[in-house]
Amino acid sequence: MSQRVLTTESGAPVADNQNSASAGVGGPLLIQDQHLLEKLARFNRERIPERVVHARGSGAYGHFEVTDDVTGYTHAAFLSEIGKRTEVFLRFSTVADSLGGADAVRDPRGFAVKFYTEEGNYDLVGNNTPVFFIKDPIKFPDFIHSQKRDPFTGKQEPDNVWDFWAHSPEATHQITWLMGDRGIPASYRHMNGYGSHTYQWTNDQGEAFFVKYHFKTNQGIRCLSTEQAQELAGKDPNSHQTDLLQAIERGVHPSWTLYVQIMPAAEAAEYRFNPFDLTKVWPHRDYPLQRVGRLVLDRNPDNVFAEVEQAAFSPNNFVPGIGPSPDKMLQGRLFAYADAHRYRLGVNHTQLAVNAPKATTAQNYGRDGFMATNAQGRHAKNYEPNSYDGPVETGRPLSAPLAVNGHTGTHEAPLHTKDDDFFQAGELYRLMSEEEKSRLVANIAGGLSQISRDDVIEKNLAHFHAADPGYGKRVEEAVRALRED
Repeated sequence: MSQRVLTTESGAPVADNQNSASAGVGGPLLIQDQHLLEKLARFNRERIPERVVHARGSGAYGHFEVTDDVTGYTHAAFLSEIGKRTEVFLRFSTVADSLGGADAVRDPRGFAVKFYTEEGNYDLVGNNTPVFFIKDPIKFPDFIHSQKRDPFTGKQEPDNVWDFWAHSPEATHQITWLMGDRGIPASYRHMNGYGSHTYQWTNDQGEAFFVKYHFKTNQGIRCLSTEQAQELAGKDPNSHQTDLLQAIERGVHPSWTLYVQIMPAAEAAEYRFNPFDLTKVWPHRDYPLQRVGRLVLDRNPDNVFAEVEQAAFSPNNFVPGIGPSPDKMLQGRLFAYADAHRYRLGVNHTQLAVNAPKATTAQNYGRDGFMATNAQGRHAKNYEPNSYDGPVETGRPLSAPLAVNGHTGTHEAPLHTKDDDFFQAGELYRLMSEEEKSRLVANIAGGLSQISRDDVIEKNLAHFHAADPGYGKRVEEAVRALRED
């Protein structure tokens, strides 16, 4: 079997890939060496801007199979019958660190699923926690700035982290999650995933429901202590990537069972918590989990850069039967995610293999731009309507319309009966065992005790006292003990 010929990017054969062309033996190199210049120029451009958040990630392909009938709630085609399978790509990630960060760190984990459905790609972008630190997207850049590297010191600063949290009492619930036992998953396989936001489902009759997604790991929850994580991060910074890659390669296919909580749209206004507040959960006793299907990962990407780094997830990629809710954080992300990908990857990033539809074909009038490959032939028009048999609108909305009223302006979210920033954080604390509480308090005190300003410490302590008096007292005593050492 003859070997294939190495060529330049223009297809010309390469005579020598070991030695650069020079002016005589040992002489200076020649600018006419097209192969050398092309290799160096490409090498300089092999990296693209990393994601501002969720930069450090791993991914895999698999499928989602429907196990239970949900057609009474949504007319989404990929959920239309029991046994139906849809190809998926799932990207896991840490949030705050850079592309070169370690996997085993105390940080939320991204859990982003791309369903390649016959009605187009559906992107469900969530985390491994059901809540988040803030409830309004206008605060998101400030929040991330407080968590990322300080512009002067060049490293993450506890003063910045806790100062922002001190002025953001709504973060107390997520802080209690993050500093608790589930703050550092042992692997991506051993954690749950959540849609986190509230979404809308619409059935064939036009009835609207609000839903929350829960992907429960079938491997069981496994987490690391702070000490275990520090040791693992030093031994293998790529621990979660290693685990996911090797598990799938040896035929151990991780899986999750998808459940949803379903709220009839008419009940949202009078629910005791604001159902569109990302810092709140819906208690299961109010809206029990209903099983939908099973997600399985069974194939590793062939190229991490092409398929994980260039994977682009956008919460505004809905399909018929699924749409947005008034969740403010979701509304902000409907723009921000897609815009981030246009910046990182270019306006035609949806044509990349990992992002392109697989069970259908994208048909629209978008043309040109950087790296365009969708010219569509000499007779295809780039405007609509037209008289040339181009694609046309369906006239059927993807989801039910959302009611709006009142005056424009910057409004706080309407208060529901239990809408404070501390009640659910206290509920979570009281659910914990004594050992879990002790570890939670130690993790929080370890960070707070490093803060240089007493007023920042006092503001944060007030939040924990408001969540639960015992919670606040224990954190306060632990902080005092560490600062006196």
